[in-house]
Amino acid sequence: MGALKGFGGRSVASKAVGPVMVGVLLASGVTPLDAKSQTLEGEGVMARVEHRYADSDGVTIHYALLGAEHGQGAPLVVMVHGFPDFWYTWRDQMTALADAGYRVAAMDTRGYNLSDQPEGVDAYAMPNLIADVGAVIADQSEERAIVVGHDWGGMIAWFTAMYRPDLVERLIVLNLPHPKGLSRELATNPQQQANSQYARDFQQPGSHQRLTAAGLAGWVSDEAAREKYIQAFERSSLEGMMAYYQANYPREPYQEMGDVPPVRVPVLQVHGMADQYLLAAALEGTGEWVDGDYQLVRLHGVGHFVQQDASEEVTRAILEWLGAPRGTAREPAPTRD
Repeated sequence: MGALKGFGGRSVASKAVGPVMVGVLLASGVTPLDAKSQTLEGEGVMARVEHRYADSDGVTIHYALLGAEHGQGAPLVVMVHGFPDFWYTWRDQMTALADAGYRVAAMDTRGYNLSDQPEGVDAYAMPNLIADVGAVIADQSEERAIVVGHDWGGMIAWFTAMYRPDLVERLIVLNLPHPKGLSRELATNPQQQANSQYARDFQQPGSHQRLTAAGLAGWVSDEAAREKYIQAFERSSLEGMMAYYQANYPREPYQEMGDVPPVRVPVLQVHGMADQYLLAAALEGTGEWVDGDYQLVRLHGVGHFVQQDASEEVTRAILEWLGAPRGTAREPAPTRD
């Protein structure tokens, strides 16, 4: 793949956009999720998944597979987590999708948990992250998949749909605005600039030294789930986590992103409107960058980790949207309170 044109005309490999830091330091004001929302199906997923490994140009990518019993004909859903997280974040959605007849492959992105942890910032550049999605799809003997992403996983999903449209059948993005919208807000919105201080901190040399596995799992309130997160983060590369920001997040002075290919597949976007790090203003104009059907679900009073904070609402929105006839007319953006 050639260089991807990213923010301000710069290459994605050095200047793409990323997600949000939520809950590494509880002093930041992030409220932990209530325990009830954490593990509706957590233990059941751990017992049911098959652990698979895909080769991405020599980097091993782990993914948890649920619904393999449905066979090769079942639609494939590839789920991509953000920071700080791992495949287990999708436990509720995985269960519901598998029960509805889908094959679900939830990745550990490179650097995390059971996936390889290559050294060097360049190993975490966006073209490599896109290739990892393709490797999981190929490992399932498929050419395309429904791609679902949250936070950094959402950014990877957007860029996969733009630059490897052959891999994406449908796109679902949670709490990560389209990169053009986010770059516009970084360039023009002082509040978004201020709320992105965490990213500038992460770009500093040695930033990983200020992180701990327990601190990264601080946003998880359910004790059983939190222990799983701590164990996963102890297996992860803290340097690799920071490399996502160092390789892909824009640096000051911020510039609005130039032209990018339109997304030509149907898109469902879900955004927790109480997210203080990815402000809702970045959602404006998304329909201009999506040529396929586009639906936006706004979840008021919900924060960044929507797949857990509003698990039932998110799962219902995904299942309803996937069940809609393909190729229908573009719908207005609904609001769900």
